[in-house]
Amino acid sequence: MKVLFIGGTGIISSACSRLAVARGIDLYLLNRGQSIRPVPEGAKVIHGDIRQPAEVQAALAGHSFDAVVNFIVYNPEQLANDIRLFSGRTGQYIFISSTSVYHKPASNLPITESSLIANQVWEYSQLKIACEELINRAYREQDFPATIVRPAHTYDETKSPIRGDYTVIDRMRKGQPVIVPGDGTSVWVMTHNSDFAKGLVGLLGNEHAIGEAFHITSDQILTWNQIYTTLARAAGVEHPNLVHVASDLMVAYQPEWHGTLLADKSHSLFFDNSKIKRFVPDFQATVPFSEGARRMLAWFDADPARRVVNQELNQIFDRILSANQGAYPQ
Repeated sequence: MKVLFIGGTGIISSACSRLAVARGIDLYLLNRGQSIRPVPEGAKVIHGDIRQPAEVQAALAGHSFDAVVNFIVYNPEQLANDIRLFSGRTGQYIFISSTSVYHKPASNLPITESSLIANQVWEYSQLKIACEELINRAYREQDFPATIVRPAHTYDETKSPIRGDYTVIDRMRKGQPVIVPGDGTSVWVMTHNSDFAKGLVGLLGNEHAIGEAFHITSDQILTWNQIYTTLARAAGVEHPNLVHVASDLMVAYQPEWHGTLLADKSHSLFFDNSKIKRFVPDFQATVPFSEGARRMLAWFDADPARRVVNQELNQIFDRILSANQGAYPQ
C-alpha cells in the first residue's frame, strides 16, 4: 500500500509510522520536520505545511494514496480543506478524533462506539465532534471514504501522561507533595503508543472500515492512585507523598484546566475494544502501564537535559496545596 501520514512524528503518529514501515507499507510523511522524534528509516518525507493548501497541493502533485491519515486536524475548517484536497485522491481517509467526544459522565460502562457523543464544556472535544459530523456528512453525501479513529489517553517514553510531566516526577523524588485530582479512586485508561499503532495500521486499506468509527485503547483499567503510584515506583519512590485535591479547587486556581479536567479526566472511563478487535484480529494491547512507566523514566534519566522542571507550575501546585490545606478544619 501507498499511504500518507500528515504529521507522522508525534506521540501517536510516530509509533504508527514505525509499524507501517516495518509492515512493508510505502509510507509518505507530510510534515514540517520540527519534531524531536526521528523519521523511521524507509519513510519518504514530503516537506510542507498542511495549513497552507496551495503549498500542499503543489507538494502532492501527481500523488494518489491507498490511505491518508491526518493526525493534526483540530477543527472543521481544517478538515474541510482535507476533504477538498483528498477527494478522488485516496481510497481511505482516516480522521483522528478523540475519546473525549463521549458524554461524561457515561451512563453505562464500558464505553462502546455507539455510546452518546456530547460535550458541553471542553472546546477541544466540541470541535472534534463537529469534525466527526462533517466527515460523516461527506461520507453520506459525497461518498468520501472516511474512517474515524478515537484515541484515548495515549503516551510514549518522551512525555509523562500526568499533568506536569517531569515536574511531578521531580516532586516525587524530592518527597514533595504531589496533587492527585479528586479522591484518586476514579478509573482511567492509559494506552502506550505502540499498542495504539497496531489498531491504526491494521485499519489502513481495510475497505470494511469505511464509514465506521473505532476507539483504540488498552484494556487495562487503573485508578488515578495506581497511576501516580506506578509512576513513582518507576522513579524509585516507594511511598510518594500524594495529596488528594478536589478538581473544582484545582480549576479555581487554574481555569485553563477546566475542560480537560472537569469535562474529561474527573470521570471514570474505560472502553469496550471488541469492535477494533473484530476488524483487526491481531490487535491486542500488550504494554501494561508499569512497563510504559519504566521505559518513560529510563528515557528521562538517560539525559539530564530531558528532566525539565517547570518552576512556574511548581508554584501553582504549591498555591493549590496551600488552599487545599486551608479548606479543612485543623
